[in-house]
Amino acid sequence: MDDIWKQFEQNPISHSAAHHIVAIVELLERNGYARVSDVAKLLNITRGSASLTLKSLKQRGLVAEDENRFLKLSDEGETVASSVRGRAFLIRRFFMDVLDLPSEDAEVDACKIEHLLSLATAERLAQFLRYFCAKDSIAVAFREGWEQYEGSCDWASTDSAVCQIERIAKLACEVKAQDSEQG
Repeated sequence: MDDIWKQFEQNPISHSAAHHIVAIVELLERNGYARVSDVAKLLNITRGSASLTLKSLKQRGLVAEDENRFLKLSDEGETVASSVRGRAFLIRRFFMDVLDLPSEDAEVDACKIEHLLSLATAERLAQFLRYFCAKDSIAVAFREGWEQYEGSCDWASTDSAVCQIERIAKLACEVKAQDSEQG
């Protein structure tokens, strides 16, 4: 358990590389072609930066470039792109449909973790979303209960990190209110 944080560095594809691969897919779907300059423009980075990352992806066999300098993904590259896009979709749906976050927040946070989520977690998340969105009476009752739930920490007994932060915020608000009353 102590070395789990190290697994972040062992991820087979970096955040930046994931964006480059997904950008190629999006450009191919939208335009029918993708070039280094198109990837750079889509990602709002310099052509040189895009070129460096794409060079690395070519060396790894995820991206290929033909004689006309058009980019395409290898089978493995397509698998990576599909995986990243699928995970991003699941995370966005969870954040929007379950946690009721605005789509912009869901997009930003999904982007942060889309390439880090394990396959097992993605599968369980998909299973949960299927259940959460189901029309059967148990799922409907669960959704209704979730929507009505206004949980908060039990100040006397909960020691979770979130509750500690909530407790500090509450105390800070109380101190600020006292200062305002005295001032």
